[in-house]
Amino acid sequence: MEDSRQTEDIALETPPSNIFIPPSIISSSLLAGDSYSYFSPVPSSLLPPPSSPPGTTGPPCALGVDEAGRGPVLGPMVYGVFYLPLPLSDSLLRQTHHFDDSKVLTPTVRSSLMQTLCTPSTDNLLHTSCGWAITALSARDIGAGMLRPGAGSAYNLNAQAMDATVELIKGVYASGVNIREIYVDTIGQPAVYQARLERIFPTAKITVAKKADSLYPCVSAASVCAKVTRDAALETLWRARGRREVVEGEGEDGEEEEGAETKMAWGSGYPSDARCVSWLRGNMHPVFGWGPECRFSWGTAKDMLEAAQAKGGGVKVEWPVDEDIDTHRVTDFFVSKDQERDGDELGTWFSIPAGLEAF
Repeated sequence: MEDSRQTEDIALETPPSNIFIPPSIISSSLLAGDSYSYFSPVPSSLLPPPSSPPGTTGPPCALGVDEAGRGPVLGPMVYGVFYLPLPLSDSLLRQTHHFDDSKVLTPTVRSSLMQTLCTPSTDNLLHTSCGWAITALSARDIGAGMLRPGAGSAYNLNAQAMDATVELIKGVYASGVNIREIYVDTIGQPAVYQARLERIFPTAKITVAKKADSLYPCVSAASVCAKVTRDAALETLWRARGRREVVEGEGEDGEEEEGAETKMAWGSGYPSDARCVSWLRGNMHPVFGWGPECRFSWGTAKDMLEAAQAKGGGVKVEWPVDEDIDTHRVTDFFVSKDQERDGDELGTWFSIPAGLEAF
């Protein structure tokens, strides 16, 4: 029963092959390993009329916060916020469009909801009455924060998540939206998290709760925005970094023909997904490991790198924290079992002769 449930969870976490690519996907940042934020245009219906006197506010709005991709070893963690007028929350989100926790919606349903949200139309209340934003915390930045050298200097995932949440909410306030109520799916203890947000946003009624993504419609919608963005980000990264297996349409010269379908061999990107683990094992560089799609601070990645190094299949790199490295050669930072062999130093790593001039 447990294996069946795990298989079902992995299926729901795996991006569909025809996923809608929302405007929150910034390919250049994703491929560079950079974190970034995206804010949708604020609907005019949520802002005071241009001729209003100073101090006039738009309609009171509810804002929900949720994340997607906290546990994977591959891809970004995405935080999403979603806001709309208070009276519309239940009727529009729950009754009309059936938003729910993204983890209980199929990938196709999530993608369809996001596409509706992003499609301009005068009779599409979801587009004309709602706004949203995301922050994509890249795998590289997550790992760099968690692996900061020095005692007490680590920037843990909870702290990164809290900072992303605060900056997203501040961004919505700065755009002129009259946020009166904030609902957040909890990180850790709800009371502690809520108290901190109340200090930062004292004018709003704030509710932090477990399972908020299934209790409050605006959190459900934020969950969908975050999840579809993460799914699309994983697809974007796959096409650029990870694509290995052509399902059909391979040409005679080994190139893919137009229209060829491929499947994401790394699956959902979760350590519990056998496809992900298999891809990591089969695509590990002996020096660099993987690209910016991988969270090197995760045990799955660290264990594989250490195992490869122990077997002589990888190269350990040790970077000094405080030393001036200008006087060092790049090869001084590599530690290898074969380092003391006579002959070409680089050749012992790759079994291919290479001189230092290559560096």
